[in-house]
Amino acid sequence: MNYVSSFFVGGLFCVVGQILIERTRLTPARILVGYVVVGVFLSAVGAYEPLLKFGHSGASVPLTGFGHLLAEGVRKGIAEKGFLGILTGGLTSTAAGITAAIVFSLLASLIFKPKMK
Repeated sequence: MNYVSSFFVGGLFCVVGQILIERTRLTPARILVGYVVVGVFLSAVGAYEPLLKFGHSGASVPLTGFGHLLAEGVRKGIAEKGFLGILTGGLTSTAAGITAAIVFSLLASLIFKPKMK
């Protein structure tokens, strides 16, 4: 059942993104940023935790999950370090994902020959 709920939630995010691409003049980059902001907002109002419990990786892997991680990191950072936690909390909580993206991008650029358009 976890697979079904993950597929449903992740697919719903994809459907909404595709509708936004086809029906509006929003660029994909703006839609991606919007997903991160929605994740932060849902986390701030306490609605993202129930979504994570229902949707599992379908809710944690997309960009809304990244926004949720940022918001939770800032919340924990403020609790531990006060005002300085606003700046350090989000980076601390997302450091593993950002590092993985940088390392895998570097490896891909070393293995494949990038071409300029």
